[in-house]
Amino acid sequence: MKHILALFICSYLLFSCHSGKSENANIADPIIKPATEVSIAFPSDTAKLANMVTLNATAYYLLKSDVKANTNGYITKITIKMADHVNKGMLLFGLETKEARALGNTINKLDPSFHFNGNTTVVSPATGYVAMLNHQIGDYVQDGEILATITDANSFGFVVDVPYEYLQVVKSKKILPITLPDGIVLQGSIAKVMPTVDAVSQTVKILLKVAPNDIPENLIGTISFSKNLDYGLSVPKMAVLSDEGQTSFWVMKLMNDSTAIKTTIEKGIETDKFIQVKSGDLTTKDRVLISGNFGLADTAAVHIRINGKR
Repeated sequence: MKHILALFICSYLLFSCHSGKSENANIADPIIKPATEVSIAFPSDTAKLANMVTLNATAYYLLKSDVKANTNGYITKITIKMADHVNKGMLLFGLETKEARALGNTINKLDPSFHFNGNTTVVSPATGYVAMLNHQIGDYVQDGEILATITDANSFGFVVDVPYEYLQVVKSKKILPITLPDGIVLQGSIAKVMPTVDAVSQTVKILLKVAPNDIPENLIGTISFSKNLDYGLSVPKMAVLSDEGQTSFWVMKLMNDSTAIKTTIEKGIETDKFIQVKSGDLTTKDRVLISGNFGLADTAAVHIRINGKR
């Protein structure tokens, strides 16, 4: 009986010692933080920072001239078709008066010296394109009735609605490049600035003249210009993070090769590639995260991706 009790006590002590060692071993195990794979870049102090504004520019013929009948009569001749190019003074229509059609050559038979034929012509009032053709041969028209509409090529240009706050910036530009949907760039010069402002949008219409071309009316292009220009410390756009309200901004920079810390900054000019850092604990020697940085906490563990490899 004594031997059995002694054996039980020894077993209990051995089990207790083993459990204590296991617990101590678990407590002593270090907590390993998972490292996030990241890419890095260096801030720059040589980037040209231009705050760009892009506006639509619509092709218009500001002046369209109506071709009108100069007598009551019938159309006997038409020399144009829709979209034809015409020159000022070009013959467009032939008309025969109602009286001439009714009398025929009766008057000339009675008095050959009178030389009456009752025919008249209508010429183009401007150089441009035929935008509208309202009649065909044989139609009866009245004096002053519109026969066709000619766009005035001299009035062609691109109209831009410019917010009033940018008006002086735009007027200071000698040339504004106009980019068309097919990638062609035309050089537009400011021809007119309308003297009124739209009451709702607070924009001013500006006419940009371009070299003669075959651009169709209502084609929409774009113009871009910088409203301000600056140099200074900047970081890649992908490096800057913000809260939901876009009220505070920060970057994650490396404290060492394996730890990234949160660094608050004040934003300046923003372009499509860079963001100016107006204030913040950054220098051109610091390394900032440009990928893997979203959602990282302060003092996050990281490992750097180099040339696509860890």
